Amino acid sequence: MKSTLFIFFLVLLFTGCEVKPQEINYGSDNCQYCNMTIVDRQHASQIVTEKGRSYKFDAIECMINYHTEHTDQTVAMYLVNDFKNPGELIDAKTATYLISPEIPSPMGANLSAFHSEQVAQKSQTEYRGKLYEWEALKQYLKEEKLTK
Repeated sequence: MKSTLFIFFLVLLFTGCEVKPQEINYGSDNCQYCNMTIVDRQHASQIVTEKGRSYKFDAIECMINYHTEHTDQTVAMYLVNDFKNPGELIDAKTATYLISPEIPSPMGANLSAFHSEQVAQKSQTEYRGKLYEWEALKQYLKEEKLTK
């Protein structure tokens, strides 16, 4: 009996810290950074820490700003919604980003993510704007925040 309880406890311990994204409950979950209700399926994002803790955001810039202010957390995954596939989370580090005034986002950065550079380029021809990769985007947002 004791060994069964011990095994059960170990299973609970390891499954409780599973590193995976959590479902975003649109219309009821709040952004970890700005506390707005997450409703936009094209611009939401999520951080999952190495300990399995999930933080949800209503906009990509909220996720980046949050992590800039909370550098003590070790991130396992940065995830963003794919603009062309609303509600589908993709790897933020491999996504291509478009900042376009023709695509409003929840926090006003006009920032959208795309699963491939080709799709982002095609969207750029339709919506104009500027394309960014992950590191360049983080630097751009950091500089924008300093100038405001």
